[in-house]
Amino acid sequence: MTEQQLSFKLPKLDRDATRDAVEEQLESYKFYLLMDPEDIEPKITSSLKLVATAPSNQFHSSTEDAAIKKIDQEKKRRDFIKRIQRAVNRLTYQERSIIIKRYLTDEDVYDYEIYNELGFSERKYYRIKSRAFYKLALILRIEVYEQGDEVS
Repeated sequence: MTEQQLSFKLPKLDRDATRDAVEEQLESYKFYLLMDPEDIEPKITSSLKLVATAPSNQFHSSTEDAAIKKIDQEKKRRDFIKRIQRAVNRLTYQERSIIIKRYLTDEDVYDYEIYNELGFSERKYYRIKSRAFYKLALILRIEVYEQGDEVS
């Protein structure tokens, strides 16, 4: 391989925007776990309409439409939850512990509570957490790059 083939430029990661993107996905995960798909119900009252028959003779009631929409939403929700779980499971034990305890439990906890519970120094905790965020961003393909800047 020549020198030219080995020297390629990688775009520079926007750390703040990437961290925000990961936090947004983790928050969405918590909301999807709580989301009750029963908010889409069929209309109970009937409505009469004069509609010309379609040549295909297809008929869609509001009940069918609501059921289809409900199934699609539920599939999207389950797929998202599985995607986040698979991504978190690819992290190291320490990284996974921090992400789960800080972002994926029902309780609101602070960083200092977690690093004290896990027995980490504050500096070590934030280093591991930062590494976990960037790994998650790459795994989930939600990393954000700076515009115009490149690193060699």
